[in-house]
Amino acid sequence: MNKFTLLGKLTAHPGKREELVALLLEASNSLDPMEGCELYIINESVDDPDAIWVTELWRDAEAHADSLKNEEVLAVIQRARPLIAGVEPVRLRPVGGKGLGV
Repeated sequence: MNKFTLLGKLTAHPGKREELVALLLEASNSLDPMEGCELYIINESVDDPDAIWVTELWRDAEAHADSLKNEEVLAVIQRARPLIAGVEPVRLRPVGGKGLGV
């Protein structure tokens, strides 16, 4: 299986989480037609008022890398940077389970 999963914890500057969530939701619309993006979910942390978790599932690592060259994606990243205090990415390789379509 070549699927690629990325879990990202984004820590917003205090009081900026809602603005960052709105921006990420806007960004998710640009991923709809994007080849290779199978899942993109924005999650708010229940325990941390500044934390957002993004769950991504891609056809493969190359599809994810290609998405980072997209003009719309790059524009959202530029707009999001001032809102983000920290990023903790976790790169994973799924091996099976419900919903993977394998």
